[in-house]
Amino acid sequence: MKFQVLDIIPHVKNPVTGEIVSTADRLNQVVETARRAEELGFDSFSVGERHAGEFVSSSPTTVLAAIAAVTGRIRLQTGVTVLSVLDPVRVAEDYATIDQLSRGRLELVIGKGNEVLQYPLFGLSLDEQWDLLAEKYALLRTLWRKESVTWSGRFRPALTEPTTTTPRPFAGSPRIWHGSATTLTSAALAAKWGDPLFTANAIQPRGNYKVLIDHYREEYERHGHDPRHQYLGSGSGAGGVFIADTTQEAIRQYGPVYEALTASRNVPGNNSPFRDIQHAVAEGPALVGSPEQVIDKILSYHTLYNHDLQSISLPTTLPFEQQLEILERFALEVIPAVRASAPSTLWETEDPFGGRPEFAGATEADAAATVTADHAFNRSDTANVYAH
Repeated sequence: MKFQVLDIIPHVKNPVTGEIVSTADRLNQVVETARRAEELGFDSFSVGERHAGEFVSSSPTTVLAAIAAVTGRIRLQTGVTVLSVLDPVRVAEDYATIDQLSRGRLELVIGKGNEVLQYPLFGLSLDEQWDLLAEKYALLRTLWRKESVTWSGRFRPALTEPTTTTPRPFAGSPRIWHGSATTLTSAALAAKWGDPLFTANAIQPRGNYKVLIDHYREEYERHGHDPRHQYLGSGSGAGGVFIADTTQEAIRQYGPVYEALTASRNVPGNNSPFRDIQHAVAEGPALVGSPEQVIDKILSYHTLYNHDLQSISLPTTLPFEQQLEILERFALEVIPAVRASAPSTLWETEDPFGGRPEFAGATEADAAATVTADHAFNRSDTANVYAH
């Protein structure tokens, strides 16, 4: 298994102490955490994107560029790029620039986001979020795979003159994952294109996410894609990872913070049924406990999901030194055991993107330099898997 650190850069007070760092310090913590994650052997670092609420992640490209400058090996990902509200031409330009700066270490995770306030902020309709995502993704992947692109669609002015975005990506199109949290739609969109899926596994019982994963695998097979490309990532619960010598000690130390965050709804996207720490540890996706407890929980996810990439998030309201201690304990005491029990070919030589060669698995739809609006996704697939 491979491991990712994700920071969607919440900027909130510690609910127990009331302490909060400055915006500048918070952003610099993200860069330093990524640098330390690389030293500790993590495989990727992911930066979120939010345009509303208590976050300072409205410019993930800037943060990733800063991380690219202080790292040399770790993959750079997003979690998620809210493509529904963005211009695909600008996304292609900005992220290709990061891909060049990092010499081919970039991979995107796209989605429509789970913050409804961002749609009116950009003058867009929430009712069209899935159509926005599908059309903009079709254009983005074409811009990265083709030159002299012409295009027309519903949601942005047409590219009537042949367009080649610059800079070009470092070594062929970066891989694009699809983030999936509450509906079948993102899972089906990933399967349609033969892309990997990243399931949130954040705030609901694991069985709900299994529904999304099963749908993805079924649709992936139905579309006839190469199974070598069918990679799956998984989150690890809202509120962050917390490791102590014993699970009881982890619950004692972190329980008050976790419960105050969930009670105040400061956990991003929070509609979790796990309101106390005991319940979250026993039945929820939270990675809180001893190293052995955390290992067992990740492997229990793997038994159910068969995922390749495990994402973790640090409890960012805690003192930064404590966050780095948790990161180090996870790297030294959890990762080796999980890797040994759950190997994956992701980013290895068997992976077509392992060394980021020019991607040879383009579908017939990619062969056309002109992409039209017929890629808009079937609205009938947008039914919720479970009530929000």
